[in-house]
Amino acid sequence: MPFPFHLLAPPDPAALPLPHPARPADGVTLLRGAVYAVPDGGRPLTTDLWLPEDATGPVPVVVFVHGGAWHTGLRDDPGPRFRAWRPGPFARLARAGFAVVCPDYRLSGEAPHPAQRDDLAAVLAWLRTRAGDLGLDPSRTVLWGESAGGHLAALTALTQPPGTVAGCVTWYAPTDLPGLAEDRPEGTYDAHDPASFEALLLGGAPAGRPDTARDASPVTHVGAGAPPFLLLHGTDDSLVPPRQSVRLAEALRAAGHHPDLCLVDGGDHLWVGLSDADAADCFARTLAFARRCAGTGGAAGSGT
Repeated sequence: MPFPFHLLAPPDPAALPLPHPARPADGVTLLRGAVYAVPDGGRPLTTDLWLPEDATGPVPVVVFVHGGAWHTGLRDDPGPRFRAWRPGPFARLARAGFAVVCPDYRLSGEAPHPAQRDDLAAVLAWLRTRAGDLGLDPSRTVLWGESAGGHLAALTALTQPPGTVAGCVTWYAPTDLPGLAEDRPEGTYDAHDPASFEALLLGGAPAGRPDTARDASPVTHVGAGAPPFLLLHGTDDSLVPPRQSVRLAEALRAAGHHPDLCLVDGGDHLWVGLSDADAADCFARTLAFARRCAGTGGAAGSGT
């Protein structure tokens, strides 16, 4: 008999057993390391799920996308200003009634754009498939990312079919890669540099890959079906100019939307330079926006 080669294929992530639950904080269940996709020729991609205990029905979802210049980072790291929080931001969101999903995605050393966007689309599809097992309402999904993760959250929110994503939050995110050379101070950014983080993402220097750079830019994909957006960016960001968030807000307004744009006075990248209270306020704004998008508070999408 011929060998059954189909047995060599990886198992379907939609049918794999879910991880054994842990209880990292009162009122919170954590499923760590669930496999949501197995890219051909790549490592299995996993996600953590922070779930509210004793939910009485399907719960809304926040998908957190980590930063790290597309080149590094940990899926459960919301940034240095929040690592010492007890309970942490994800547990707080779960206590507020959200499921929090923290996925891995392929880094730029593993695969160039659009692999990262494809991975986030795959985790959204996996959540829809496993919604019954996990007690989720995927129609109320909010994407939230910081830095490069904010870029990927916005790019995913704007390239999914309308209605897939209920809202998107970005913290100090690049949104227009061809515009970085104009937005950065003169002499601090070289669009021809093949070793820049943007070049590693695109598979070549942005100046030499203009079509790919535009396709990897959230501003390119703004349309009538865009979800509500909350854009938070420090006025003193020395790594990603605040003009990048302004560009996305302007594109959304030009398409008839009303994004919430908040330029945080004195904030540098990673919220360096902010007081503890001001950094906590950025999280509070994010939670309030997610509640509005999920229908557990006021209307989303209003603001400057």
